[in-house]
Amino acid sequence: MDIIQFKITLLETNPPIWRRVLVDKNTSFEKFHHIIQAVMGWENYHLHEFNIGKSKATLGSFITDKNQGFGYVYDFGDYWEHEIQAEKFLTKDPKVIYPICTEGKLNCPPEDCGGIPGFYNMLDILSQKRHPEKKEYQQWLGGKYDPKFFDINKANLNLKSL
Repeated sequence: MDIIQFKITLLETNPPIWRRVLVDKNTSFEKFHHIIQAVMGWENYHLHEFNIGKSKATLGSFITDKNQGFGYVYDFGDYWEHEIQAEKFLTKDPKVIYPICTEGKLNCPPEDCGGIPGFYNMLDILSQKRHPEKKEYQQWLGGKYDPKFFDINKANLNLKSL
């Protein structure tokens, strides 16, 4: 079994913002960081950390059983905390290019929006017809932000560019 299926969930989001990815077990944690950035929609502007015991290990040397998991934090200011759960071990399919995102729900919060409280405050402001900060948020976001839309094709295009 050369492939690990992971579910990556952004904690404290309701409904949960999550992605499911298939990753080669020989992937380093540093490369896995870039995979998370690509599928979640983060821009890789900030520091990160994995909450594990080893730092230079591969995924396969650490994850030896399904239902094993670990934490990942991105951006120590906004503190985007993720739970990463191993779900399955799979045989490599020669027709598939790994890593690949197979599923996900909801759009990732934009960078630097103030963490979970700032994100939900922004969504509240954007949902109102008239709010003094609405235009400012729309400009900052560069147009419309749809919190319900997850573009799996864009996530996989981002993965191919790694």
